[in-house]
Amino acid sequence: MTTTPKPELTPTVEELEAQERRLVFRRFTHDDAWDLGSLLVELARDRQAPVAIDIHRAGQQLFHAALPGSTPDNDAWIARKRRVVERYGSASYLVGARFRAKGTTFEESSRLDPDIYAAHGGSFPVTVEGVGVVGAVTVSGLPQLQDHRLVVEALEHFLSRA
Repeated sequence: MTTTPKPELTPTVEELEAQERRLVFRRFTHDDAWDLGSLLVELARDRQAPVAIDIHRAGQQLFHAALPGSTPDNDAWIARKRRVVERYGSASYLVGARFRAKGTTFEESSRLDPDIYAAHGGSFPVTVEGVGVVGAVTVSGLPQLQDHRLVVEALEHFLSRA
């Protein structure tokens, strides 16, 4: 007897907003970017995930890794998703979810060029207490919800030991 796998539950806008409120740094240094990026590489390698990983702060790339199976397209997706975080100050998946909750899509209603911006999961704001959004951590290579969940898992783990 074969069973079909259950589809992943899509998080609500409220659940996504709660993630952003919870996943906040006290500070975010070059060393933090290295450690968080290295943690993401470790998680992705354990799963043999064909992803590229990027961490930016204040317009500067602090970390980048491309794992086996990733392609140059993943870097293009990273840039497009990161621009959404920089423009909206929210996770790229949350931005897309907010448009879907209004019965539309980011592509239809944002009036932004989809070759430059992508409200697909995988880019999460780096928010510092008392400062706000200072950068983004982004993953590309998996389906968008899995990209988002990988970043959130790494942030939860990283911040739990801080």
